[in-house]
Amino acid sequence: MEIEATALIGLRVFTPNGISLGDISNVVIDMEEANVNGLFVPDTNPVLVEGSKAVNVPYRWVQGVGDVIILKHFPKRVSVKGEEKEES
Repeated sequence: MEIEATALIGLRVFTPNGISLGDISNVVIDMEEANVNGLFVPDTNPVLVEGSKAVNVPYRWVQGVGDVIILKHFPKRVSVKGEEKEES
């Protein structure tokens, strides 16, 4: 089944447990292979992603596409590493 990449923009993404991750704002495409590599979700659910940071979900994690996107895999929680806090 083929789907136009633009049809994915705006769809809500859900984890395998049915928790909303957020809405797709962009699609990452491998131009040489003409394949979708990832789904960019800018405003994520803070329950799933620390600080509601943007994530690029690998397309291989997608289980189903319809009125929403259902993932077959997503970590319980995504933490932001490497950000140092300034000391006063």
